[in-house]
Amino acid sequence: MSVLLAQISDLHLDGSERATRRAVRVMDYLRNLPRPVDGLLVTGDIADHGAEAEYEEAAQILAAEFPVLMCPGNHDARPAYRKALLGEEPDGSPVNQVHLIAGTAVLMCDATIPGRDEGRLAPETLAWVDTTLAELPQDTRALICFHQPPVELHHPLPDAGMLESPGELAAVLAKHPQVAAVITGHAHTAAVSTFAGRPLIVGPAITWTLRLPWEGDHAADLEQPPGLAFHILDDDGRLTTHYRVVL
Repeated sequence: MSVLLAQISDLHLDGSERATRRAVRVMDYLRNLPRPVDGLLVTGDIADHGAEAEYEEAAQILAAEFPVLMCPGNHDARPAYRKALLGEEPDGSPVNQVHLIAGTAVLMCDATIPGRDEGRLAPETLAWVDTTLAELPQDTRALICFHQPPVELHHPLPDAGMLESPGELAAVLAKHPQVAAVITGHAHTAAVSTFAGRPLIVGPAITWTLRLPWEGDHAADLEQPPGLAFHILDDDGRLTTHYRVVL
């Protein structure tokens, strides 16, 4: 059975009318699809300042009849994220969760380093990924999701804040062939590459779109509409991705 997952990223909710309007517009679009998605991936930077009020707004905006799977980004703060989004005690440990959606295991991983833009999967997170994948039934497909891309995307802004020590994750993935792809956000541009022999899919942003070096000197294009991705994972592990903007 194929699984259909939507992906949004980098909402940067900050209490402003602009940020709220763009996020609401995308969620309304997803809620009103003729065929509902099996789940929604939200790959980080949900809040802009990591304030509890920003997550309270996010909880309202992201409420949906389909499962909403989240991981934090470099703008997020674990204690407030845990309290307002997950209803948990507000501690600062990595936020790692696994979800089973239509026969696919989706690992939402915390690659954040508090106070820094760069990412890194902590030893306890890498161990969790390894153990979680090892405990899955052999025929269960899996996706790995986190915020910072593990490869250069050829723009100085995201490349200055990419995932550090990506070889550590590559070594874990080499043990688990059921992982079909790696999915990230952070770069504010829809992109496709490869990592550890798998597709690497980078979702577009809700808040603004990255201008690439050959498109102009100002990185943030505020005029582009918010974007999202649709991922279809087939029974044989083949991933197809479509990108959309919401006008």
